[in-house]
Amino acid sequence: MKVLITGATGLVGSATARKFLAENHEVYALYRHNSDRSLLADVESEIQWIEGDILDLSALELAFYGMDFIVHTAAVVSFIPKDRKSMYKVNVEGTANVVNVCLKLHIGKLCHVSSIAAIGRPDSRKAVPGHDVILDETHRWEDSPENSEYAKTKHLAELEVWRGIAEGLNAVIVNPTLILGEGDWDKSSTQIFRYVYHEKPFYTDGVANYVDVNDVAEVIFKLMLSEISGERFLLNGGSISYRNLFNNIADAMHKKRPSLRVGAGLAGVIWRFEAVRTWLLGTKPLITKETAQSAARKITYDNEKVRKALGFQFQPIERTVARVSESLLGKI
Repeated sequence: MKVLITGATGLVGSATARKFLAENHEVYALYRHNSDRSLLADVESEIQWIEGDILDLSALELAFYGMDFIVHTAAVVSFIPKDRKSMYKVNVEGTANVVNVCLKLHIGKLCHVSSIAAIGRPDSRKAVPGHDVILDETHRWEDSPENSEYAKTKHLAELEVWRGIAEGLNAVIVNPTLILGEGDWDKSSTQIFRYVYHEKPFYTDGVANYVDVNDVAEVIFKLMLSEISGERFLLNGGSISYRNLFNNIADAMHKKRPSLRVGAGLAGVIWRFEAVRTWLLGTKPLITKETAQSAARKITYDNEKVRKALGFQFQPIERTVARVSESLLGKI
């Protein structure tokens, strides 16, 4: 089978490319000029690289022509206000383009890699004290101050995929939680490992919902070769407090554990300080209002649907942390 991956140079895209290559499929990657291919350096020659952009319809049609599968992972992930315009452009318009070209060329199947953020968060003001908030695929999006601008773009992108499904597109959607994997620790969720490696002292009261990047790639692969269509699946390996997650990473990297708890009040001070600092220096903030709010939430996600549909078992957090830590330490 011929599979083309958008965003193949990213964390999920690169892991997915490796999975399809390992199963002897022809892998094509849509890339932009000057893209960093370091995550695929050892298998770069095994991939057919096609220069293009999901915002360029003509280039997209040329790239998709003759493909059996499309895995759409390309997206802008940001919680910085100045990135909102490009985030809406790429995440929403870009996904609409992918859907439209798949329909036009009668692509065999599309997998849209969304985000857990796209299912939305319930308004915390409606929360019932003493009751845990556990969400699954049946949760309906609702307007809430808990939803980030990134979440809104991923929700709107999903609506484009559902529109395509209504028009006859064979497609599935996956919604990963916090993805842990051997990425660039200056980017994406892998920054957590860098944070702990540098022995930052703070942790929050929130709960982290996590999934191994290799599990995400494995589920994508299984779904693409299955008869399943018109479904979405939450990909969540489990839930752990940020304190315990940081402790696990610190132990695996032989570093000092974070010891200072950050409450809501201090988190508010930190993100405001970061906003001023980065405005003065012209750099990206280490923490924003949205990331501070996210790190304090205590929401978990049910993974029963994908486990039953595929007979799938997620990897334990200890194994993931040990593997990723060893990989990152080997690059230092």
